[in-house]
Amino acid sequence: MPGSADAPREHPISTTRTARYFTLGAPAPGVDDLWIVCHGYGQLASAFITQFTSIVRPGRLIVAPEALSRFYQGDAQGRHERDSRVGASWMTREDRLAEIGDYVRYLDQVAAEVRAVTGTDAPLRILGFSQGVSTAVRWVLQGEVQPAQLILWAGDVPQDVTQAVLGEGLTGIAVDLVSGDRDRLVSSGFVARQQARLVRSGIDASLHRFDGGHRLDRALLERLASGPPVRRTG
Repeated sequence: MPGSADAPREHPISTTRTARYFTLGAPAPGVDDLWIVCHGYGQLASAFITQFTSIVRPGRLIVAPEALSRFYQGDAQGRHERDSRVGASWMTREDRLAEIGDYVRYLDQVAAEVRAVTGTDAPLRILGFSQGVSTAVRWVLQGEVQPAQLILWAGDVPQDVTQAVLGEGLTGIAVDLVSGDRDRLVSSGFVARQQARLVRSGIDASLHRFDGGHRLDRALLERLASGPPVRRTG
């Protein structure tokens, strides 16, 4: 019964919390190639960013924000010990719209701070891995950033985003999808279908494969980083 004193009622409230991000390269004037990379489910930014050391060069800054929700990774029964590994998640299905809004604003803040610190207007590349793929796509569609390149590595373009919204929001962005031939979590066929979906939306989407599982591949990452991060005009 609406308004009943016996029924629980939800009361959203905004609060301030401390988040963190990690960098590779010099966060100083002179940056000409800016990367923001979103880790996968259960990862921490401090470990994830170490996988980008091979593409570090003068003038390139790599930024890895850490998802806002950290948790202990327990055993199959959910138990954890003193030395259990800690991971982070971008969102869950619980109160999902609020969590999406929170991380979009957070990532906008990270991007703005990095640009202010470095004084750079260099083109932006965004890479999402696994759960970070949905995070990266939603950020570009809902946030304040306009990347030149969007790399979607072994993850899911959000299914609840319409073709029209994808087409409008990703226009002019070079989109690269990546799939490992032996990925047991995100198959090559699944990623190929996502590419076809983006192409139908009018997006310039390329598909890259490598011989491996659910992970970043150093050689392919270096190849993607070797080209200029130039935003397409059409």
